[in-house]
Amino acid sequence: MTPFERLIVILGPTASGKSALGIRLAEELGGEILACDSTQVYRYFDIGTAKVPPGEQHGIPHHLVDLIEPQKIFTAGDYRERALTVLEDIRRRGKVPILTAGTGLYLRALLEGLADAPTRSEELRDRLRHKGALRNPAHLHRILTRLDPASAARIAPRDTQKVIRAIEMRLLARKPVAEIYSGDRHPLTGYQVVKIGLLPPRATLYARINSRVEAMLAVGWIEETRALIARGISTEAKPFQFIGYAQLRAHVEAGISREDATKQIQRATRRFAKRQLTWFRKDSNVRWLAGFGDAPETLASALALIRSESH
Repeated sequence: MTPFERLIVILGPTASGKSALGIRLAEELGGEILACDSTQVYRYFDIGTAKVPPGEQHGIPHHLVDLIEPQKIFTAGDYRERALTVLEDIRRRGKVPILTAGTGLYLRALLEGLADAPTRSEELRDRLRHKGALRNPAHLHRILTRLDPASAARIAPRDTQKVIRAIEMRLLARKPVAEIYSGDRHPLTGYQVVKIGLLPPRATLYARINSRVEAMLAVGWIEETRALIARGISTEAKPFQFIGYAQLRAHVEAGISREDATKQIQRATRRFAKRQLTWFRKDSNVRWLAGFGDAPETLASALALIRSESH
C-alpha cells in the first residue's frame, strides 16, 4: 500500500484536538491537511471558527480554508467538488491527505457522494431573497412549510440560505428534498480510508470547551467581530449565524454583557459537541481513541492504527 493511496480522516467533537493530531500525523507521514469544516470555508471569520493560524501550522499545507466571501452560499456539493480537486493534486504529488473533519455532512458528501440535485437558479434565488427582504425570514420558512414540510421541520426559520436552497430544489426538481437525496450516489473511489475518532471524557471535553472560548476572547474574538461588522458584511450572511459570532454580535450591537455572551457561547458549543458525537458515532467504521488529539499517547495510538490498516 503506497502512501498516496491512503486517506486519513480525523473526526470528533469541537475542541477535541483534531487539528493538533492532523498536523502531527502530517509531520510523521508526509501529509497535508484538508479541513472538512463548514465554518472555515468563509474568509475573515477566523478566531471563532478555530482556523489554525499560519504560525501554528508547522509548515504543513492546509487546504479548503478561506474559500469564499461571507455573503456567498456554499453547499456540501461545493465542498465535494473542491475537495476532489485538492485530493487529486495531493495524490499526484505523492503526499498523504489528512482530513480534519468537524462537519459530518461535508465528510459524507465527500466519501459517499451526493444524489444529483438541481443546479442553482440565480434568478429564482434573487426572487426569494427579495421576498425575504420585503417580509422577513419567517415568511420564506412558511413558503417552505407549504412546499416541503419535512425540510421545513429540519431547517431553522432564521437559516435563510438553507431555506432558499430547499425551496429552490423543491421547485426545480418538483419533488421533496428528501426524495432528491435518496437517489443514486457516487462514492469516492481509489482510496483506503482510515477513520480515527477522538473521544475524550465528556466532562474534560466540556471543561476544555469552556477554556477555549475564554482563550478565543482573550486573543481578540470580540474585536474581530466588531471589525467584521464595520467591514459592512451583512448580518444575514451565514457566518454571522455561527456559534459565537451570533452571541458576540448581540454583545456589540444589542448590549448584552460579555459575561452573558460568554456563557451562551460555552453552552451552545457544548451542545454542538454533543450533536457532532451523535452524528459521528453512527459510523461503525470509526476507530475511536479515548483522548485529546494533542496528547502524545493519542498520536502513538493513531499511528499504530494507520500502520495496521495499511497491511
